[in-house]
Amino acid sequence: MSVWKQSVSVAVLATLVGVTAAHGERTVGLLEQQPGTADGYVLWSPLNGTDAFLIDNNGRLVNQWSSTYQPGVSTYLLEDGSLLRTGRGTGNADFVAGGQGGMVERYSWDGTLEWSYRYSEAGLYKSHHDIHPMANGNVLILAWEMKTEAECIAAGRDPSTLQEGELWPEHVIEVQPTGFDTGEIVWEWHIWDHLIQNFDPLLPNYGDPIDYPGRMDINSRTNDEADWLHANALHYNEELDQIMLCIHRGGEIWIVDHDLTTEEAAGPAGDIMYRWGNPSIYNRNADDSDRKLYGQHDARWIPEGYPGAGNILVFNNGQNRPEGLYTTIEEITPPLLADGTYELDASGIYGPADSELVYISDTPEDFYASFISGAERQPNGNTLICSGPWGDFFEVTPASDIVWRYMNPVTADGPLSQGQLPDGQGPNSTVNRVFRASRYPTDFAGFVGKDMTPGLPLEIYDGDCLPDLNGDLVVGVEDLLDVINRWGTGAGDVQGDGRTDVEDILLVVDRWGQCE
Repeated sequence: MSVWKQSVSVAVLATLVGVTAAHGERTVGLLEQQPGTADGYVLWSPLNGTDAFLIDNNGRLVNQWSSTYQPGVSTYLLEDGSLLRTGRGTGNADFVAGGQGGMVERYSWDGTLEWSYRYSEAGLYKSHHDIHPMANGNVLILAWEMKTEAECIAAGRDPSTLQEGELWPEHVIEVQPTGFDTGEIVWEWHIWDHLIQNFDPLLPNYGDPIDYPGRMDINSRTNDEADWLHANALHYNEELDQIMLCIHRGGEIWIVDHDLTTEEAAGPAGDIMYRWGNPSIYNRNADDSDRKLYGQHDARWIPEGYPGAGNILVFNNGQNRPEGLYTTIEEITPPLLADGTYELDASGIYGPADSELVYISDTPEDFYASFISGAERQPNGNTLICSGPWGDFFEVTPASDIVWRYMNPVTADGPLSQGQLPDGQGPNSTVNRVFRASRYPTDFAGFVGKDMTPGLPLEIYDGDCLPDLNGDLVVGVEDLLDVINRWGTGAGDVQGDGRTDVEDILLVVDRWGQCE
């Protein structure tokens, strides 16, 4: 700090001795931060906007990326600091449903578009919900494909259940970027190659589903809509070379082998290796009482080096849960064998019999996120939870204590002011929804060599309020020092003229004590 800055600091502090900030209600941005919060930076993309945001644990903006597309709907940081995101592309009205995408984009740290890949063709296919970056630079993409009524009947579907006259089964492709807007599909897997049915005995895939746990019963009544399975998450385990899909409407998670050629993936080797959550779909000895997952999202492996490594974490939304509508975060220990396969128990059902409960509200019905949302294990053993319908991110310890909480302040109309509540916070709100949020640790490779200097919070501080720059939930002397320490950088620009200077200091002094 320069001598001049020091003199300003001393003079202002002398003026403010004994002055404390009034306490006001916080409604958006950082709401809580306690000791024990995992270090890192949180990334998310509001569903009704076109930007992605990276903030520090104090709720201050570190980076922002802008697209022309709303998310479709997931976002990732890569180890070179670039942003990989899905986009809700225009056109292709043959596939219109929640999570629709069609585009994948990669932006550099400074926001330059480096790759734009469209996977959407009318009447044929469309990417949706999720993607997953791979270490080799390729990208796994989750997508629907179109199957006509004739194709469905030829695969053994009962025609009386074809409510919309077509089905959109899931498939996964691996794309190698080859140019600014091109890519080569180097691998693919289709659930359509792994069907079983006991409706039409004249078809080659006829059989009893209980004898084929690796196949999907095409007549399983998840619903009668075209979007029959509605997978909503895609996760890749590089060590196992396996892919996990979160099958929303079936109440299942699936694992399939990626260590195959495309040709092998279309045969028996590409059958579902492991499935969990609703054994009644593949085993007629099971019933509804054996079901564990209800409208779940964001099934993912816990990374190596983290508490629970190798287990599966899932946000169990609780849609149509028989005992009541409430959400749980659960951890599953899969019955993984030494050869990378999974054990089927004597009853023909994949274990475990139950999951481990990671988080449930003290009054269960007080926490219910009926759709979207996610959960992510932190290196310190905590779990970061995104209650998507409400744009609410909170971190819980293994003892279920909340140590950090942030409310997304960004809406379709721009950031909210501190003190405002997101409009229509309730079942029909679309204001500040977020598909999911992820925290990247401070030692993440993508941050090396990047300017991580935090700026201001995203929320607006109106009238007599000023922002809590250091994130301690009190507007005080430390915030003033923060402005001084950022002198000339623009990062402490309280008055909004693009620079940090004496006018910002005077504004802080003028507004001191007016709000928290």
